[in-house]
Order: sequence, then C-alpha cells, then structure tokens
Amino acid sequence: MANTPQSKKRARQNEARFAVNKMRRSRIRTYLRKVEEAIESGNKDDAVAALKAAQPELMRGVTKGVYHKNTASRKMSRLTARVKAIG
Repeated sequence: MANTPQSKKRARQNEARFAVNKMRRSRIRTYLRKVEEAIESGNKDDAVAALKAAQPELMRGVTKGVYHKNTASRKMSRLTARVKAIG
C-alpha cells in the first residue's frame, strides 16, 4: 500500500495510464481481428482495406508505448504475407 504522498500520486497515475493503455490495446486488437476475419472470408479487397486501416493504429500503439516497435513490425509483416497469399 502506498504511504507517502508521492507514492499515492504515482499509484493514481499508474491506474489512469493503465486504463488508457487498456483502451488502446483493445482498439488495436479490434483492427487486427477485422483483418483476420477478412483473411478467413477469403475476400482480398476487404483484407487489403482492413490491413490499411490496421497499420496506422498498430504503429500509433508503438509511439504511445503500448507495443514494442519490433512486435508491431512482426505483426504487420505476418498479416501482410497472409493477405498477399489470398487468391
């Protein structure tokens, strides 16, 4: 349990930051899920559109510190390869 005023404030800040990061992660996962669903359906046009929408969201997560740069790059690379393989 936080005792000093500084540690109490840090605990509050961490709670707020956790909530924001959780929303960001959830939003990114939604975009990635849309790409996955488009790939599963086999519709290349939908998959390409979903991938184009997901890419900036994923990279924004990197700049905000939610994801590591290499993690986002790996996800994009693998999704791109799967979209290219359709049709």
